[in-house]
Amino acid sequence: MSHHPRRRALALASVVALTGPLLLAACGSSDDDSDKSGKVTITVEGWRPGDEQGTIDAVKKQAAAFMKEHPDVVVKPMEWEWNAETFATQLAGGQLPTTFRVPFTDTKGLAERKQIADVTEYVDALPYAQDFNPSVLAAAQGTDGKVYGLPTDVYGVGLHYNRKLFQQAGLDPDKPPTTWDEVRADAKAIADKTGAAGYVQMTTNNTGGWMLTTLTYALGGRMESDDGAEATIDNAATKHGLELLHSMRWDDHSMGSNTSFEWAPINEAFAAGKIGMYMSGSDVYNALVTTNQVDPSSYGLAALPLADGGSVGILGGGSVAAVNAKASAAQQKAAVAWNDFYRERKNYDPEAAVADAEVLKASNQPIGTPTLPVFDEATWQKVQDALKPYVNVPRDQMTSFTDGVFQQTLIPEPASQTQAVYGVLDAVVQKVLTDEHADIDGLLADADKKAQQLLDAS
Repeated sequence: MSHHPRRRALALASVVALTGPLLLAACGSSDDDSDKSGKVTITVEGWRPGDEQGTIDAVKKQAAAFMKEHPDVVVKPMEWEWNAETFATQLAGGQLPTTFRVPFTDTKGLAERKQIADVTEYVDALPYAQDFNPSVLAAAQGTDGKVYGLPTDVYGVGLHYNRKLFQQAGLDPDKPPTTWDEVRADAKAIADKTGAAGYVQMTTNNTGGWMLTTLTYALGGRMESDDGAEATIDNAATKHGLELLHSMRWDDHSMGSNTSFEWAPINEAFAAGKIGMYMSGSDVYNALVTTNQVDPSSYGLAALPLADGGSVGILGGGSVAAVNAKASAAQQKAAVAWNDFYRERKNYDPEAAVADAEVLKASNQPIGTPTLPVFDEATWQKVQDALKPYVNVPRDQMTSFTDGVFQQTLIPEPASQTQAVYGVLDAVVQKVLTDEHADIDGLLADADKKAQQLLDAS
């Protein structure tokens, strides 16, 4: 999910299979979507579990501003976070908001199973409908070509690092590693000199597969054929990546003893100063500030090191602001209007970007974290220029990423059975990091077979 000014062709289309029978349940059935005054009521994803009060206040302020602009709509923000494993249950139990964000990789599958609403007519009516970066809009489209939401939060993966640990290890925090050999050497220096884990890799709840895929892309390999028909996990780049992790874990002892991390816990450990480097989406600084109270002076963001070769690149992803399939037409229309107001307009309209920044500033929220462009380059630049006076994140500690990312090719996540394949890969990474004598060749051959069965069955 890239916020590239250069319009790369990102076929950001992928499918995820949620297992089990999926029952659709109303989140506000048609008889209670408007109150007695004739207003339409929608519940919206507001904040993640654990977010600080400032984040909650900012969302509520935005909801109040939206209702002023749309007096016929009542917006009720609620706590919610995407989780592939609980989504089906929430859907069946009617616990989903009217509108919520889902990963790029899941949109097509949810659309095919009629779990999110076709909102093409409401998106087409937006003033900027023609200006989307087409490769990003593709992530919000179903296989039927219809639009199932607004693409938001587009990111490319970067290397996040702790500047203080770099200094304590005798490394230059303004010169983060640019090759994987340098990552390995810096990780060892950090572990040896500070006792912190020099480099940590996510391994659980499908994040192990996500990050092993990222490492594979950076080394020039792929996990699937472009059309998602063929598993290609057993490739030289993935083997190289696993050997690198094995060496860091067992030869250098630079990865620490905890090998069980996913997105939230790794952020927490990094913010607490226990990790020197890790890979994650370029936008994770927002969560590090609002949920984990990271010390901004210790934070650095670098472009992901890439091997030499034409097929290397960074994994890109993002979210689609989708609408509950059970929402009434009036709720769908209101939900798209809300997502336009709250999530999209600031990416397009410099005035809206400034208004959004004013609200964030009042609640002391991060402004200016690097993301990738949802719209064309001219649009992106206009918004960046308008935001300059408001930026409160340490952009000068992110220049390795912001200067380098536009030269990097953005590669979409594997096209078919994305999350299920990531689950297969989790086990491979875990084995390599917990068993010094893991048979990498055997693990890759086995994972390839399992993934192929998933692809054949889809």
